[in-house]
Amino acid sequence: MTAANTSGPVVAGIDGSPAALHAALWAVTEATARATTLRLVYVLTPADRTAPEYAEDVARAHAALDTARTTVEVVDAPVTVETAILDGPASEALITESSGAQLICVGTVGIGRYARSVVGSTAADLAEKAHCPVAVIRTDLHPQAPVHWIIVGIDRPGDDAVAEYALREAALRHAPVLALGGGATASAETLEDRIRPWRTRHPDVHIYPIAGAGDAAQFLNRNDEPVVLAVIGPDETGDLAQIVGHGHSLFRHGAASVLVVRP
Repeated sequence: MTAANTSGPVVAGIDGSPAALHAALWAVTEATARATTLRLVYVLTPADRTAPEYAEDVARAHAALDTARTTVEVVDAPVTVETAILDGPASEALITESSGAQLICVGTVGIGRYARSVVGSTAADLAEKAHCPVAVIRTDLHPQAPVHWIIVGIDRPGDDAVAEYALREAALRHAPVLALGGGATASAETLEDRIRPWRTRHPDVHIYPIAGAGDAAQFLNRNDEPVVLAVIGPDETGDLAQIVGHGHSLFRHGAASVLVVRP
């Protein structure tokens, strides 16, 4: 693990998709809170192509970045926005970007035309290999729900740092937190003792402990609470696709955006 970067930009991966625009909007809130630059990055897919085809790809990149810049500037946040076009592969380029970033945000479809599976190969690679926290953002989560939960596990080694990140995120987004106690022997009283210092440090965040809840993936599989964000540690990245859920799933309550934190 590397020390937390507190001076670099917040990076959003842009590919021309609505999912990427939603990730950029998530990222502008993060950049504003950190008083840092928002860096919008488009990665060209490596391929054998003619000069006119390459020029077309570059033009498409500029158009996608212009749209993303316009989208985030409508928010009128006090943040500087910069853009960049990088050569791919996308995963390698964004992992390199992450080494100088405070946070990197992508949509669930991944980056580029060859994204695979539920979350896309780029998002999955970033969750596993990035040098900074990674947000994988869904676009369609519980728009009518009166409460939008953030969930975080509090049983694993390193969970204190992950929980602190979740609580800061909750304060930023005015969301309550479900603190998941996964151990079968953990009582409600034990969990209350565990979270008491966090309540002291974050008095404006409502924290609710749940004994025997399992980890984030297990909780989402068993419950229908409207969870908008699961904050997880690096040892849970194998559950990323399960947490994010399929983009066309009818079971919207069984999915969430994901923030991977590296303590």
